Amino acid sequence: MRRRYRALLVAALAAGAVAFYEVVTSFVAYTDDAYVRSDLVAIAPEITGRVVAVHVTDNQTIHAGDPLITIDPVPFQLAVDQQQALIAQARAQLGADQNDITAAQDSYTGAAAAAVLARVTQQRVARLNTTFDASRQDLDRANDALTRAEATLAAATALVAKSHDKLAQHQAALAQAQAELATAQWELSRTRIAAPTDGTINNLTVRVGDTAQINVPLIGIVDARAWRIMANYKQSFLREFRVGQTAWVWLGSQPWHLHRAHITGIGRGISRDPAPDKLLPYVAPTTDWIRLQRRFPVTLVLDDLPPDFPLYMGADARTVIFP
Repeated sequence: MRRRYRALLVAALAAGAVAFYEVVTSFVAYTDDAYVRSDLVAIAPEITGRVVAVHVTDNQTIHAGDPLITIDPVPFQLAVDQQQALIAQARAQLGADQNDITAAQDSYTGAAAAAVLARVTQQRVARLNTTFDASRQDLDRANDALTRAEATLAAATALVAKSHDKLAQHQAALAQAQAELATAQWELSRTRIAAPTDGTINNLTVRVGDTAQINVPLIGIVDARAWRIMANYKQSFLREFRVGQTAWVWLGSQPWHLHRAHITGIGRGISRDPAPDKLLPYVAPTTDWIRLQRRFPVTLVLDDLPPDFPLYMGADARTVIFP
């Protein structure tokens, strides 16, 4: 009898514990699977060159526009100077081309006038020859003069066309030199790398003398404008959450202090495969009454923190939301 009473008592306690848990969790959504997060801005150079100056130190607080590193500008300045010289040369060549065109046009005008005169003369001599007022020799000389005048006109026409083609070619060369100058000037401007946002330098390893490689990150900045709490909540809580809802956060870096926050986003998808997937987060399931509960990320933003309040990316947190 006593054993049966104990068994009933244990069963009642277990049922009461389950009921108590269900009641509490219907009013309180708590998780200790949370952490502090920001954006890590990877600063990568847009050119390749030798680092000649590092303007920041590790863990330094910086502001947008502050200089970070300087890449040796000398090779890029030389490229700019070279392109400027090529542009000056191309412009001088265009001036010479314009003179050539003017001379070719003058030659064409003279050749055209000479051809007209030779044609008129040949036609007059041909008429006189039919009435025997001009000799055959006079007609031959007029024909020969017309042929030479037309050949000279054709050569002058070709010279004008060639002069215009030459001008077009050198204009294209000037346009190319100007484009290459713009590229060289852009590359020169990229020798000085500045911070794109407020934040803190993290794990600085670049040193003077290093070679900066294009598109290879050199400096990491923890963005001061993107702090948030990522709280992984069991799927059973999600139906009660709303964007803008109040939450309370307990930071591992500042224990025994509750901070007011609000929900800014609720994850709509997770990966069930632990293999890396950059498009869907993987959240490890946790054991809850033997059944594995899936968790979804809920994004919280702390309210009314002082400007100098220290937050640490990756630090532990606990959160409570009252549905």
